[in-house]
Amino acid sequence: MAKITDYLGKKYDYYQKVEAGQHRGEKRQVWTVDVSELPPLHNQALWTVLKTVVMIVSERRLWNKTTTEARFYLRSLSSNAETIALAIRSHWGIENSLHWTLDVTLSENKIRIRKQNSPENLALLRRLAIILLKQEKASKQSLKMKRYRAAMDNNYLVQILNSAS
Repeated sequence: MAKITDYLGKKYDYYQKVEAGQHRGEKRQVWTVDVSELPPLHNQALWTVLKTVVMIVSERRLWNKTTTEARFYLRSLSSNAETIALAIRSHWGIENSLHWTLDVTLSENKIRIRKQNSPENLALLRRLAIILLKQEKASKQSLKMKRYRAAMDNNYLVQILNSAS
């Protein structure tokens, strides 16, 4: 109810997407509001390119458990809820795909390095390795097999490193 009363008299855009399958369902609601419709932000002069505030409320049902999550985004693009919802969904699809690849190819979820900058440094190196393995087109092997072959064959490793140029 607070969402409805907060938006009374304000111009906003709304989009909703409902997806279901295999004992689960998700409803995503997206509200976008032009910054000019809102009260002034703290230090608004510093936010020169800010045009839109976005709120996404996701409700997920898996078997008999329902979870709700609200996320907020600040955008430099105009207020179009459907376009923004599709862009954010696309981004997370790419992100989820990358995490799956990192886990399957490099067993990232098993790594327990936690000290100082080590986690960030190794995450960067793992992502670089995935990019290099994907750029090597001479072999039709899976990324995991390319990685294994590079570990066993220095000439192939050099070939992968040279494919970056």
